[in-house]
Amino acid sequence: MLKMISWNVNGIRAVMGKGFTDFFQKEDADIFCIQETKVQEGQIEIPFEGYYKYWNYAEKKGYSGVAVFTKIKPITVSYGIGIEEHDKEGRVITLEFDEYYVVTVYTPNSQRGLTRLHYRMKWEDDFLSYLKSLERYKPVIVCGDLNVAHKEIDLKNPQSNKKNAGFTEEERSKFDSYVNNGFIDTFRYFYPDRIGVYTWWSYMFNSRQNNAGWRIDYFIVSERIKDRLKDALVYSEITGSDHCPVGILLD
Repeated sequence: MLKMISWNVNGIRAVMGKGFTDFFQKEDADIFCIQETKVQEGQIEIPFEGYYKYWNYAEKKGYSGVAVFTKIKPITVSYGIGIEEHDKEGRVITLEFDEYYVVTVYTPNSQRGLTRLHYRMKWEDDFLSYLKSLERYKPVIVCGDLNVAHKEIDLKNPQSNKKNAGFTEEERSKFDSYVNNGFIDTFRYFYPDRIGVYTWWSYMFNSRQNNAGWRIDYFIVSERIKDRLKDALVYSEITGSDHCPVGILLD
């Protein structure tokens, strides 16, 4: 059984002092992906032995960034999606393994007032094209912070958030595009009707204590490997970031 975990840590240096190492070692994942590292090269040393480590840094300091720790050596590793406008923000790492690709992603936020929605739409189209180009060769496992709650069931207060970043019609329709192109939301595959399961909570209004959250962190996989899925995990009790980790178990 293979275990993969993904976590938007909202700053790897901050979360290291809040139980990250304990969680990492206890879960002993085969592949562990993180988003929003907020570091530059050389700013942190991660002591985990037995893992190959790959980092993609944003050009802008203290911003974005993703990393992957894997026990299994990949065949190839690539950074970004081949479009300079997107790649300078350090949002994607792709690992090729024998039977599939693993892609970790930190999707751009549309921002307050939707100031970046237009850019986000371009990103979504380009990222889906990138995933489809990989899928021509092997199935794809995508994990990370996709910065969208897909359905009303995926956030506590859908009515009051319909025009807010992360729950606009435009963003939700782009998630529909993943589904329409043969990708499965693994959590909903196992738990189609489960309510009250979220992966991000605002730091304001006691949101976490009240479980007034959003499910915006995902594992989505190519339809043709769905039979290998054994479970989808949400570690809602794990603190240290405004997001909690998510995972999958795979045959």
